[in-house]
Amino acid sequence: MLQGLRTIIYHVADIEQAKQWYKQVFAIEPYFDESFYVGFNVGGYELGLDPDPTTYTNGHHALTYWGVADIQSAFKRFAALNISIHEAPKNVGGPIWVGSIYDPFGNVIGLIENPEFKVG
Repeated sequence: MLQGLRTIIYHVADIEQAKQWYKQVFAIEPYFDESFYVGFNVGGYELGLDPDPTTYTNGHHALTYWGVADIQSAFKRFAALNISIHEAPKNVGGPIWVGSIYDPFGNVIGLIENPEFKVG
């Protein structure tokens, strides 16, 4: 039985570049930092970076949404950092907003503002 999101792993071609990108964009330091894997604790969930190309195949894609308190503010910050936008924030019903960005390796990172799921 599913118990909720635990980990999302993104394939990256250059782990050092990816680590620096994620540190800057999300203003967070990794808790696990090795040449074969870098892990970030994002609000109790794991965002992992994996440089091993043998574990990924063409069409092996997923879109995971990470919660944000204010999606408009998040996207203003991304604009200031010249982050490529996959999908601008849009309302998907009631108070729920989603949007997504690209990392430098083509992974799509979803963001969701959903007041139903508040931290704390």
